[in-house]
Amino acid sequence: MPHRYQTAPMPASREPASLLSVDRAVAELRRGRMVAVRAAGGETALVLASEAATPEALDKLGELSGGDFVLAITARRAEVLGLVKSEAQVVALTPGGEISAETLRDIADPLTELPTTDSSQFEIAEAARYGCASAGVGLAKVARLLPAALCAAILDPEADDLDAWAARHDLFVVDAGDVFQYEYTTARTLKMVSEARVPLDGAENTRIIAFRPVDGGLEHLAVLIGEPGADAPVLTRLHSECFTGDLLGSLRCDCGEQLRAAIEAIGKEGCGALLYLAQEGRGIGLVNKLRAYELQDQGFDTIEANEQLGFDADERVYLPAAQMLRTLGIESVRLLTNNPDKVEALARCGVEVAERVSHRFPSNRHNETYLRTKQIRSGHLF
Repeated sequence: MPHRYQTAPMPASREPASLLSVDRAVAELRRGRMVAVRAAGGETALVLASEAATPEALDKLGELSGGDFVLAITARRAEVLGLVKSEAQVVALTPGGEISAETLRDIADPLTELPTTDSSQFEIAEAARYGCASAGVGLAKVARLLPAALCAAILDPEADDLDAWAARHDLFVVDAGDVFQYEYTTARTLKMVSEARVPLDGAENTRIIAFRPVDGGLEHLAVLIGEPGADAPVLTRLHSECFTGDLLGSLRCDCGEQLRAAIEAIGKEGCGALLYLAQEGRGIGLVNKLRAYELQDQGFDTIEANEQLGFDADERVYLPAAQMLRTLGIESVRLLTNNPDKVEALARCGVEVAERVSHRFPSNRHNETYLRTKQIRSGHLF
């Protein structure tokens, strides 16, 4: 399995058109529609997000594919359900009999009242790393949906020409390779699209530069304070957006404090950079973060909540941050962080981390368990 911060060996079919292809497929899934996926070796399948499973959708999935479906879920989700412990990233569940759309949705969603589930109800197999089922889960993640998808191999002999077949059935086709390379392709195509002077409290000499991938997707922001030079490591903060903490002042996290204190620290330094990254909820999106909060209220810690949803403890990648820093001419940083994984990740992306600068704040009664979990289970250095 490739390292979390490396790219998949399966190349995107074309660039930047590959981004537009994945964007379109994501839009289809978010609207409850299915898409056709084409993987290496001639494998083809119809994919539907588990959140969109309805009796009508299941009927259409079976009618068009001509075969049975599997429910593709992450190995994390399979393990917390007690189904199987696997080294694979995605597990494919083939129901042993009739199964309702509601049950399929419930298997993917830990916030529902799921009847007792055991491995005898399914034929369980590890999904091919670069196959259609894994691509389906990957698409669901990019769509910021629950990471689960229904996947049915296309058995219709007329689908040998997949593009023509899909056009007849009003389906969009996406290549699995484009899905697996999506994060890498978005990062490498980031370009500066606008810049403005924005005086900040405690850092009046500030510019904000917006970066956008070539497909017009999620934008990341660079907050440049002063004039960072190339002659010394630049004081830098990588800050993942947090609507609840940054904007609303949520007490469940320390994100708002980290953001404002980073600006203050860089302002006192005289120059530096804060990258405001579109990675809400450690990369799972705002809706899933709110789901994780509900699970935390049920007694799960911040890591367990992510795993219950089927995500890793941290789904972020730092390729966009590295690309932004390189574009800004910043090759070496003094990184404001308590997270050693962030130091390692940035270094793996080719940016020298000359020093880790502590970035700690007092806890409150709402976030003390969250911060303690990050220290004990994630190795954060407080």
